[in-house]
Amino acid sequence: MPPLERHALLRPVSREHQEALSFCWRVRRALEQGTDPAVQMQAAVAYYHQRLLPHFAIEEEVVFPVLGSMDPLVKRAVAEHRRLTRLFLSTADPLSDLSRIEDELEAHVRFEERVLFPAIQKAATEQQLERIDRMHGLLCGC
Repeated sequence: MPPLERHALLRPVSREHQEALSFCWRVRRALEQGTDPAVQMQAAVAYYHQRLLPHFAIEEEVVFPVLGSMDPLVKRAVAEHRRLTRLFLSTADPLSDLSRIEDELEAHVRFEERVLFPAIQKAATEQQLERIDRMHGLLCGC
């Protein structure tokens, strides 16, 4: 079965998933090259606050409500957002935290792109999609 073409009004949010995958690749590469984990963790925390936290807010405030808070896919995504937040804000072990961030963020993005977003796209009305696009523009400053 060919991949579902992303609706134009969901593409900006979906593009942020691609940015997150690129971030994961950069973390993986930095760890392979022996970059100081504490320095890399500082960069990861900055990425979280500048890019990921606003993305989570858009999803939770306007994208996920298309399916409703009781939907199992939405519950899983919100739980993963919380787990990722804890990892980004952890001060325990930067090397271990970065490794887990890289693994879990990549798996989370793939879940959203392959499972959750197709379900949202299928269920969303045109008005809901327009609201997602409008709110994304307001919240990300696009």
